[in-house]
Amino acid sequence: MGFFRIFLFMSLVSISICQENLIPDLPRPLIIELQESIEPQLRESVEELKLQCGSWRLAVETNNLSPWKTIPEECADYVKEYIMGRAYGMDLERVSNEAGLYARSAELKEDGKDAWVFDVDETLLSNLPYYAEHGYGLEVFDSVAFDKWVDKGSAPAIESSLKLYEEVLSLGFKVFLLTGRSEKQRSVTVENLISAGFQNWDMLVLRAFEDHGKTATLYKSEKRSKMVEEGFRILGNSGDQWSDLLGSSMSIRSFKLPNPMYYIP
Repeated sequence: MGFFRIFLFMSLVSISICQENLIPDLPRPLIIELQESIEPQLRESVEELKLQCGSWRLAVETNNLSPWKTIPEECADYVKEYIMGRAYGMDLERVSNEAGLYARSAELKEDGKDAWVFDVDETLLSNLPYYAEHGYGLEVFDSVAFDKWVDKGSAPAIESSLKLYEEVLSLGFKVFLLTGRSEKQRSVTVENLISAGFQNWDMLVLRAFEDHGKTATLYKSEKRSKMVEEGFRILGNSGDQWSDLLGSSMSIRSFKLPNPMYYIP
């Protein structure tokens, strides 16, 4: 058996030497030099693209870039990697943790009028299964296709938001859900929220017929103003869009969840 192994080894060496003799002018060092000259440039271009896309995402999250309809085509892989990797989850957790710290520090009055407002999509419920099929924001938003997804009622909970939601409830806040979804989607939205673990909210506000055509900023401002008129104090507000948080009757503290996939004015 040992002799056979030695024979096989010597045969392979001989074949290798013969092949080298057949092509004696093979410029092997040239291949190495070619890789060394190209790879640094390739690495630099990849790093530059990451920096550019990272800068774009920062501008989006700080509301310095608006309005926009789709993510830049060259940033498709960057956004996908961010959303599907650890970074997105860590960012979500950080926002919820900070909101939790604030909620625990708030001094609630005994009249039961201290409220926390939550958006629904990409705040409580995740629509990633839908956006995974639509380029993570690379495609122009299709309301018809999205409504079909909503009607399935299968959006999972954002776990860090569910934890915050339950804590806010336990602390004694009134919980108002304020969403841009249509009133006709109330039933499926309620079912989806409950199946995902969200329960015992005090009010679920959806767009009525007269609210269609309004920007999200105007629509949500009007609904918050109505809450204030009814005597509620909005201490906290969580949303993934700046239009969830800005406008009139703003909360004492607002918490912006990350979302580089789409923009709603």
